Amino acid sequence: MTGIRLTAPAPGWAIDADVVVVGSGVAGLTTALRCAAAGLATVVVTKARLDDGSTRWAQGGIAAALGEGDTPEQHLADTLVAGAGLCDESAVRTLVTEGPDAVRRLIETGAHFDTTDTGDIALTREGGHHRRRIAHAGGDATGAEISRALVEAVRSAALHTVENALVLDLLTDADGRTAGVTLHVMGEGQHDGVGAVHAPAVVLATGGMGQVFSATTNPPVSTGDGVALALRAGAEVSDLEFVQFHPTVLFLGAGSEGQQPLVSEAVRGEGAHLVDASGTRFMTGQHELAELAPRDIVAKAITRQMQLHGTEHMYLDARHFGAGMWEQRFPTILAACRAHGIDPVTEPIPVAPAAHYASGGIRTDLRGRTTVPGLYACGEVACTGVHGANRLASNSLLEGLVFAERIAADIVGSGPRTAPAPAADGSEAPAPSPLLAPEMGSAIQRIMTRGAGVLRSAASLATAADELEALHDSAAADAGAPEPKVAVPGVEAWEATNLLLVSRVLVAAARQREETRGCHWREDRPERDDENWRRHLVVRLTPERRLVLSRTETEAFPPVGASGAPDCAAAPTNHPTPEEP
Repeated sequence: MTGIRLTAPAPGWAIDADVVVVGSGVAGLTTALRCAAAGLATVVVTKARLDDGSTRWAQGGIAAALGEGDTPEQHLADTLVAGAGLCDESAVRTLVTEGPDAVRRLIETGAHFDTTDTGDIALTREGGHHRRRIAHAGGDATGAEISRALVEAVRSAALHTVENALVLDLLTDADGRTAGVTLHVMGEGQHDGVGAVHAPAVVLATGGMGQVFSATTNPPVSTGDGVALALRAGAEVSDLEFVQFHPTVLFLGAGSEGQQPLVSEAVRGEGAHLVDASGTRFMTGQHELAELAPRDIVAKAITRQMQLHGTEHMYLDARHFGAGMWEQRFPTILAACRAHGIDPVTEPIPVAPAAHYASGGIRTDLRGRTTVPGLYACGEVACTGVHGANRLASNSLLEGLVFAERIAADIVGSGPRTAPAPAADGSEAPAPSPLLAPEMGSAIQRIMTRGAGVLRSAASLATAADELEALHDSAAADAGAPEPKVAVPGVEAWEATNLLLVSRVLVAAARQREETRGCHWREDRPERDDENWRRHLVVRLTPERRLVLSRTETEAFPPVGASGAPDCAAAPTNHPTPEEP
């Protein structure tokens, strides 16, 4: 527990509950539905509308061993290979063995997947998978269908939802246990302004942090709020240096910023080829799976070709699909391409890598418990150990589904507990974090894209660290001036402040990891170093606002412990670490 908070007005209203779930993707809504079904008073808080999270944008599908001849062991093997030596095998085994039944329960909830002529679930392949095991819906609208089904179930169950609300900070009691959250409702709905939800269990399912980069497949709400909240609350985070860049994102021109259209890996799964401007394939011979190699390998190959040819993109050629297949199998991608003046039926699609998925996040155990008692994390915001150094395609929706059910079971199994009274801030509590001006969010994105993108080096990361430090120092100086020029508390200022914190953690970890592994690519350290770096980096924030980085002794995480406190600590590094903004 750090006592550090965002600068914000005191809560002006409050809701009491047994559990508050922050986020409305597959992880959050599945947790909420299971908790409510068990009779717990459950509140769902979400940053925009219920269906505006990252789940809705998932195109390819959900991976599970559902097909004839496929087994959880085969799914496990593919996941471990993609994770480049840093997966927690027990977490992966949990995912692949519980996954098929979890998908079937999702179908019972109301999700409709595409089927074959015989009525079986239609399955496709994606990168890193040796079998067809990707279930999809609406051709390439899987996330939208899953979101629709879960939102409909939540509304049918009449769950208490608070939409258009940015979560601010964790509330804790005098013993450091979770007591709820503070949040700001953006002028819509039955509440307004800053308030609180008091609950003994908080589940963070806030999604990723793709908006730390200029170009991303993530929606605008993905500003790292959950990871930043957890750090301020004293929770450990891990593996933030492993940001997966999706290889095939529609190239919209140099300097394009914000959310970019994704061209699903399933397009390659159905036989599309990556080619250069002359039409020559370049993945053949680079990996046994060619275009279906794990994402880090494909993204690196595209980047190398771009460097070799002096261009800003490569091409994805699926003209041989024909109009009928495009319209039936990939209608969403077809529409997105045509909206930008590209017809994939008659021409190759220009593509380039863009930030896609955070493999790291808030460290949890197999029941979703963090190192703060009563605080859980699920989905992209969490680091369960499933993904290691690189996520296997379409494991994300499955991870959210499986671990959401486990979190709900743990909360329900803990028995009834009255929400503890939040502890009042003492006179020695740290001052609130200096807020960044809203326009600083774009500056952070540019710094991160230049220094910590697909290609990284000691020099680029050092420059990024210095530039982020300058932003922090400027905000701190403004706050401490005789006539402070502080940013006005508000959504954009809070988001920019969260972006700065998670960016500093990411860069600090990437500087420490002096090797290339999975989706962490160091040009100056091109080889994988298992002897020294088959380890996890664990980060926490001290009450003095210092980021402390530790390296685990093996590839296994230290246990979280039954009380939510870590049973053992990783060996600390000897390198200096930056202050928290």
